Amino acid sequence: MTPDLLSQAAFPPVDEALWREMAAKALRGADFEKTLVSRTDDGIRVEPLHARSQEPQPISRVDKHAGWRIVQRVDDPDPVRARAQALDDVANGADGLSIVFEGAPNAFGYGLPATQEALAATLDDVPLHRLDLRVDTHPTSRVTAEWLVAYLAARRADPARMHLSFGIDPAAIFAGTGRMRMSIEALKASLPQSLAHFFALGVPGVLLEADGRVCHNAGATEAQELAFMLSSALSHLRMFQAARQPLVYAAPHIGFATAANQDQFVTIAKMRALRRLWSRVQEVCSVEPSLAMIHAETSWRMMTRRDPETNILRSTIAVFAAAVGGADSISVLPHTLTHGLPDDFARRVARNTQLVLAREANVGFVNDPAAGAGGIAYLTEALCEAAWEEFKTIEQEGGLLESLSAGRYQARVVASREARIARYRSGERRIVGTTIFPLAQERPVTTLAAETRAGPKEGGAFCEALAAARIDESLGEPA
Repeated sequence: MTPDLLSQAAFPPVDEALWREMAAKALRGADFEKTLVSRTDDGIRVEPLHARSQEPQPISRVDKHAGWRIVQRVDDPDPVRARAQALDDVANGADGLSIVFEGAPNAFGYGLPATQEALAATLDDVPLHRLDLRVDTHPTSRVTAEWLVAYLAARRADPARMHLSFGIDPAAIFAGTGRMRMSIEALKASLPQSLAHFFALGVPGVLLEADGRVCHNAGATEAQELAFMLSSALSHLRMFQAARQPLVYAAPHIGFATAANQDQFVTIAKMRALRRLWSRVQEVCSVEPSLAMIHAETSWRMMTRRDPETNILRSTIAVFAAAVGGADSISVLPHTLTHGLPDDFARRVARNTQLVLAREANVGFVNDPAAGAGGIAYLTEALCEAAWEEFKTIEQEGGLLESLSAGRYQARVVASREARIARYRSGERRIVGTTIFPLAQERPVTTLAAETRAGPKEGGAFCEALAAARIDESLGEPA
């Protein structure tokens, strides 16, 4: 084959009218709208074909010259076993660790004991240089953050040579556990003092995080999750302002944690929309827009207990989508987590899912490969508009904590969840292995011995309204 031969090969121009004519022939009388047009949970219309963007707007992750960071969860209640897992993860390719304490909204029944001794025992001899170290949101998050600072000082570790995230998000704690030891007014009065304390320590990294995972896992739509994170981040800015910290310096200390699921294109668009929305909020606050760290975790909501090996495929798609969408770090829930505490094999599969995509497929080599794709650009813009409307609603309700306290936000989430479940029950939407093609007999699943501990549930009906509910459990036995 020669270049001359390739130059002579040309495809005739195809316009949308011709494509639709060909599609109509292929459908053989089937309804175009019902067959090829779909809608997201937010009602966003998704066409089967979109023209290429005429003015693409690339969106980059924070580090433009590197891919995402591979983060492994550390959630074993046994600190000795957790330490062995952490050492194995770091030795075999993980770039970071996510320390999950018991009682955290995203602990799913496990997590390290909430003690300073457990943290020290888990990280003993774990190489911290250049490590991405994050603490998953905990009901006593300020205390756990202080433990981490004290531990790093004792180890003489230089925080400037690490990627730190303290995962403090009062709204996520309130939404996930109903736990609020003090009134909203007292909380607003105390947090600025805590922020001033952390600023005085001079510790770099993400101090406050807007965590939308608890909302996603409770059934929120993409726009509802984005609005939750946006409103939470805005409340963080207000607290920085109350702590008399210039917003231009405060904004880089705010990060995001979000869920990534198997809906590939919507997940890509959600990651990109989050960056655009955060830039808009900073502009409104008269702050020069800066990029925020985005941590993505594969969806708990999408995982199935039946035929759990299918969770590996779902997680692979979710990681790909989060990476293409521009997540700075990603963690994968092991595929057997729905059955119990994952063993070493399940953890290795979760780690290798990312390693293959990052180191062999080089998915993170190009910054924002979706830029210019008409369908992704359309979804990104539509999600921005829908999320902004929900964000304005939350702010009109007095802000996120007030909306949660009154039960308004979670009522909308529950309505979205029930509507989604109804579509699965009616057959409008399907889950391979759950609602269609279920196994006649389940294979045995191996997990580690560990007691499942329910997180704190203060607030009664409030917590029940935002209780995590996986789709396969909501549906009951498949037909």
